[in-house]
Amino acid sequence: MSTSLPKAGPAPKVGIVSLGCPKALVDSERILTRLRAEGYEISPSYAGADAVIVNTCGFLDSAKKESLDAIGEALKENGRVIVTGCMGGDADAIRAAHPGVLAVTGPHQYEAVVGAVHEAVPPVHDPFVDLVPPEGLRLTPRHYAYLKISEGCNNRCSFCIIPGLRGDLVSRPVSSVLREAERLAVAGVKELLVISQDTSAYGVDLKYAEGDWYGRKVRARFADLCRELAEFDIWVRLHYVYPYPHVDEVIGLMAEGRILPYLDIPFQHASPTVLKAMRRPAAQDKTLDRLQRWRRECPPLALRSTFIVGFPGETEEEFQFLLDWLQEAQLDRVGCFKYEPVEGAAANALPGAVPEEVKQERWERFMETQKAISAARLKDKVGYTLGVLIDEVDEDGAIGRSYADAPEIDGSVFLNGETGVKPGDLVDVVIENSDEYDLWGSIERVE
Repeated sequence: MSTSLPKAGPAPKVGIVSLGCPKALVDSERILTRLRAEGYEISPSYAGADAVIVNTCGFLDSAKKESLDAIGEALKENGRVIVTGCMGGDADAIRAAHPGVLAVTGPHQYEAVVGAVHEAVPPVHDPFVDLVPPEGLRLTPRHYAYLKISEGCNNRCSFCIIPGLRGDLVSRPVSSVLREAERLAVAGVKELLVISQDTSAYGVDLKYAEGDWYGRKVRARFADLCRELAEFDIWVRLHYVYPYPHVDEVIGLMAEGRILPYLDIPFQHASPTVLKAMRRPAAQDKTLDRLQRWRRECPPLALRSTFIVGFPGETEEEFQFLLDWLQEAQLDRVGCFKYEPVEGAAANALPGAVPEEVKQERWERFMETQKAISAARLKDKVGYTLGVLIDEVDEDGAIGRSYADAPEIDGSVFLNGETGVKPGDLVDVVIENSDEYDLWGSIERVE
């Protein structure tokens, strides 16, 4: 009598299209990790997948259109589509445009997504045999990873619908965050990008509850978390940090070289009147003082931000105030959006809608102003040696990033002819040239 186990059929395959911000990318990684642990294979193409998950973005109307287009493409190329993510909260709109989708779930509803996959493509596996790396599956390159520390947001900015989509702030226990960071570091990740909707508010909802970490008590508090992450001896980059006073503590860690001297701060505007209409902090003079103090304490500090032009009621004087503030702030990296009346946002009811042609003209002036600032700040780096994390290598050379450059959104450091490195290498580079957004250099050779 044979004692061999029956042979399982071929593993079902699932594809995924992940849209929107890094927070949504982390959601996609968690979904894939769970499915892989259950024996599903991940298909890189529509043709090879038994079903396709589309993780949508629903923050702006342009993002909703991109999401609907992606769903339509997945339906055309594959035919079996499960929708999740921020736009998934508006199932009626999705089904009205694409009635053929198999299921629709909202943001970070991991169990519901996995359940929909089970229904569409039943698993045929043994979860005790199938292996998943302890750090989970990721959609980023092997050498960097996003570390999401909380969901939702307690702010009520008038242009934003994120709290309605993702709820109020829910912070992860500090021991859970540190365990994930440790697994990633052990797996060889060289850079952690810390993300949430409001990173500097981490732990407020937990009342800064303590967690156990190798026999020590650590508070679920922004500065304490940063101090612990610094112990992994890899790059730690902070995104979506509001300039609250307690952020001052983290600048000290940057000055000591323990975490990257980089802060992504979503200012959105500078005019006190516009900021008030946005329901955002309006003490921009104090903010400028704080930025100057931070730079005195940590001169290499790189600051990036995003702004909105053409907000309802924005006058030419208020826009000029923003340009003047930008000149004074001298931010290193800046993105700018033209205001969109997102469905459900309180700002839609404000008077003084700005014509589209005025929004465009202001956006162009804003970008020209910032381009000159960026060019000057990058030129100041020529002649210096910077640590560069390599992202890509081909026969022409390598492309990497300095401490001042987050992946996908900031600039690059181009190393023409440098082919003896590989992605994930951290090398010292002598900066030789610059333009408005990028740097060029060569690897420093020790005689």
